[in-house]
Amino acid sequence: MQIKVNEQTMTVAAAETVGVLRDRIRPEADLLVVNGYPAAAATPLKEGDSVVLIRRGEMPTAEEFDALLTARHTPGVHDRIKNATVGIAGVGGLGSAVAIALARTGVGHLIIADVDVVEPSNLNRQQYFIDQIGMPKVYALRETLLRINPRVRVTACHLLVTATHVETLFGHADILVEAFDRADQKAMLVESYGVSAAAPGVGLMAPRVGIVAHHQANAVLRLLLGEAPEDET
Repeated sequence: MQIKVNEQTMTVAAAETVGVLRDRIRPEADLLVVNGYPAAAATPLKEGDSVVLIRRGEMPTAEEFDALLTARHTPGVHDRIKNATVGIAGVGGLGSAVAIALARTGVGHLIIADVDVVEPSNLNRQQYFIDQIGMPKVYALRETLLRINPRVRVTACHLLVTATHVETLFGHADILVEAFDRADQKAMLVESYGVSAAAPGVGLMAPRVGIVAHHQANAVLRLLLGEAPEDET
């Protein structure tokens, strides 16, 4: 019979237990999950079961990680996302949340640019931690993104984004997200890059910032997949 093991299709003997399967292909695994639920080693397997064998604290291989994301996106979608480059200008409340959403989705390369450092006042709505206070935001965010998705490539640019180097920073990005706080920076980026970013508004409280940021992240993914951001279904 056929089952899936860590998202890969395998053929196993009828009524084989998850423990026997574990001992045969990944004896070091100490967490056995069948169809989304923790399972005892004696649990018999059935046709079509989905099994995940995990060793606590072990990093998935690049192939396993790709398989997990592919299973959620379908192969064609995942290939387009993992080969995409997205620039994010400004990594405050909006930009930091957009970056995390895209890293979780599996976007292959993120270019993040900001001149600011993490301040205590940022922690109520931005994706930073107390022990990162004083760090340049782009370096702190890169650290967090790589914990979420070690396969994402993050280019962190700690500088003030000006018209003179917008093209150098973001010229090869497939999509550029404008996430600046200041109106003059927003205008500069649009004039320099020649595009309008998905920025429906800037809020100061975490729930509103999160809603707007995830609308932006969703718009990025729709554009990467060739769909208009406004065509919500």
